[in-house]
Amino acid sequence: MHHFHYKDGVLHAEDVSLAHLASDVGTPFYCYSTATLERHYRVLERAFAGQNATICFAVKANSNQAVLATLARLGAGMDVVSEGELRRARAAGTPADKVIFAGVGKTREEMAYALGEGICSFNVESEPELHALSEVAESLGVTARVAIRVNPDVDAKTHAKISTGKSENKFGIPYLRAPSLYDEARKLPYLDVAGIHMHIGSQITDLAPFRDAFRLMRDLTLELRREGHAIHHLDIGGGLGVPYRGSNEVPPHPDEYAALVAASLGDLDAKLYLEPGRMIVGNAGVLVTRVVYVKAGAGKRFTIVDAAMNDLLRPTLYEAFHEVWPVSEARTSDATVLQDIVGPVCETGDYLAVERALPPFEPEELMAVMTAGAYGAVMSSTYNTRRLVPEVLVNGSAYAVVRPRPSYEEMIGLDRLPPWITPEA
Repeated sequence: MHHFHYKDGVLHAEDVSLAHLASDVGTPFYCYSTATLERHYRVLERAFAGQNATICFAVKANSNQAVLATLARLGAGMDVVSEGELRRARAAGTPADKVIFAGVGKTREEMAYALGEGICSFNVESEPELHALSEVAESLGVTARVAIRVNPDVDAKTHAKISTGKSENKFGIPYLRAPSLYDEARKLPYLDVAGIHMHIGSQITDLAPFRDAFRLMRDLTLELRREGHAIHHLDIGGGLGVPYRGSNEVPPHPDEYAALVAASLGDLDAKLYLEPGRMIVGNAGVLVTRVVYVKAGAGKRFTIVDAAMNDLLRPTLYEAFHEVWPVSEARTSDATVLQDIVGPVCETGDYLAVERALPPFEPEELMAVMTAGAYGAVMSSTYNTRRLVPEVLVNGSAYAVVRPRPSYEEMIGLDRLPPWITPEA
């Protein structure tokens, strides 16, 4: 569910007209709904009531400070994969002891910074990383709390580029090697290896892969405890999908997911950490764009808009489907025509929707690309020297620009000429 709806003939975010925002902010822009963020967090929180669980939002899904601060004020922890994300989480008000540091390539500098902050735990993904963390912790005279990420070789039945739990993926250590690595970790100084981490992928729409992964996590927990390892916490990852195709795509409800976790792991007396990202923020955001031109190609209609692949990369990178809604409600009753929604970037892969039956949009009309709150603005770039689009947060009838559109001078000013090049007068 989300809080984007038609009111008085115009698509609104809560009580704010997207047409008004387009006039005030300019297009394209991202718009996030506070009510949707809060609802999704609370639905998940209620689902896990009674289980000893902490929800750590996956910052990689959307790292805007206003979004992070909204969730932090609800009690969310944060799952980070870089020092930059850790700094964002802390700046947004997340307590350090509710931050989990994941990622396959943590540098020693990042480890030192995180240890200095006093974070909750590291999810360690390789034997070399384990040794590096031990050495950094020893040099600082502090103990690093650790969960080892185990790759269970479970197929999440999702897109290949967002699958993380199969043997050919770069993440974690092979399941069968886990006991020996825990034995090795026990010998290293300044490490408290107290947990197990598994994360099998993103946009998962079937509980079966979770069931398989949790069964393996349970078996490993019991095996490690029999060998004398004190396994106190389980990080079960994230990955629960969202309905990109509206009512035609219905992922499991958080209540079903929580019930599976309780049935699979509930008797282990272990603290649980969750890493939801997309499930909380995906449907909370839209990308609003304006039609620039309409072009009749030899075999199809091209609707050229002012948003592009550098603003929303998912359709090009993942062949992802996003619903497209006209901002004018009157357009929803029009006969549709087959068309591609494309941007101005000089790439054939620059599209937001391909061969889509949509109203026959005309220049200056507005459309909203739905379910764009996750992996949207956070993956954007300045390719073709296009300015990053602004982000707007709505709260009821109020709104604020929470990341402004930079000027060309600001963007170009990030470059520096070397001393042997003299600028032309």
